[in-house]
Amino acid sequence: MPSGGTLAIRSRNVNERESQKLSALGLTLGEYVLIEVEDSGTGMSPEVLGKIFEPFFTTKSVGKGTGLGLATVYGIIKQTGGNIFADSTLGKGTTFRVYLPRHHIDEAEAQKEKALAAQKVVKHTDLTGTGRVLLVEDEDVVRSFAVRALKSRGYEVLEAASGVEALEVMAEVGGAVDIVVSDVVMPEMDGPTLLKELRARQPGIKII
Repeated sequence: MPSGGTLAIRSRNVNERESQKLSALGLTLGEYVLIEVEDSGTGMSPEVLGKIFEPFFTTKSVGKGTGLGLATVYGIIKQTGGNIFADSTLGKGTTFRVYLPRHHIDEAEAQKEKALAAQKVVKHTDLTGTGRVLLVEDEDVVRSFAVRALKSRGYEVLEAASGVEALEVMAEVGGAVDIVVSDVVMPEMDGPTLLKELRARQPGIKII
């Protein structure tokens, strides 16, 4: 939505009778929770719409996307026994509809979960705002947003726009970084290659 617009998120229950109407599209008969995400953006052509869930299909320029985002979403939803459908019209926007199997909790199960929750005593160590983070991200907008978010929580943040630049930054600070947070797809050197290079130099370094 380059000029602004509306993003609407809706949810509701879907009964078996309604799900039956979608059987031709591959939805198994049953009760579902429907999540709809609708925008008023630029929309997609029928050709693009027909390929959006295919792995490695992307309309972004080289180096800007893997084409795995919606393919991953599709895989996760299908693994849960659900389904996802998309409708789009050029110049009007797109609507994604996610159907997830509805789960009913009976009284016995609810009491059991409540008892188990009461038994759990979890001790959390709060590390918020401590340590130095090296953030590696080639998209300037994404990187600057993440840097602001981390700094607002008290972290010291070092920036790099590529894997090569990250190695230079690490050399400048003598490897004194608590954790490296890196994008996967980047020009010059991608995230997995950066990981191998850093681990070769500092086997114990923490990397996300």
